[in-house]
Amino acid sequence: MQERKDRWTVGQWMTFNPQTVAPDTSVKSAFFKMRAEGFRHLPVVDDGRLVGMVTDRDLRRPDLSGEPDGWHDFYRLDEDYEVRHVMTTRVQSMLPGDGLEKSLQLLIERKFGAAPVVDKTGKMIGIITTFDLMRAFQAALSEVGEALRSGI
Repeated sequence: MQERKDRWTVGQWMTFNPQTVAPDTSVKSAFFKMRAEGFRHLPVVDDGRLVGMVTDRDLRRPDLSGEPDGWHDFYRLDEDYEVRHVMTTRVQSMLPGDGLEKSLQLLIERKFGAAPVVDKTGKMIGIITTFDLMRAFQAALSEVGEALRSGI
């Protein structure tokens, strides 16, 4: 019976050892890393500890600190501007033993696309994404789908 319960935990569906960046990574490097790998979220870690999260949306924020000379000046995507300046630092993380319902509730309520997963010491071990949750939903539907379709 324990196996069935564990099947619907964050640890069973998360992506292990996700790509990460350091706080001093340039926003340009982070942007191209996301683009090349097809990610929308990158955990920011320092010595293995989660210190923030940067998303594609964070990197696409316009820089409105000065008067723009042209469209290219709206975005600050250079080597001198670091991830630490745009990342979210108040990150809500999950534990691998948390239920999928808890992660789903967090992502829906906060409008997140992903949540980092840490162990009990705070070390970054994974990430649970909306894609991971869709895979879990697909598995759940294949188990109970016929009963749902027949109205039982």
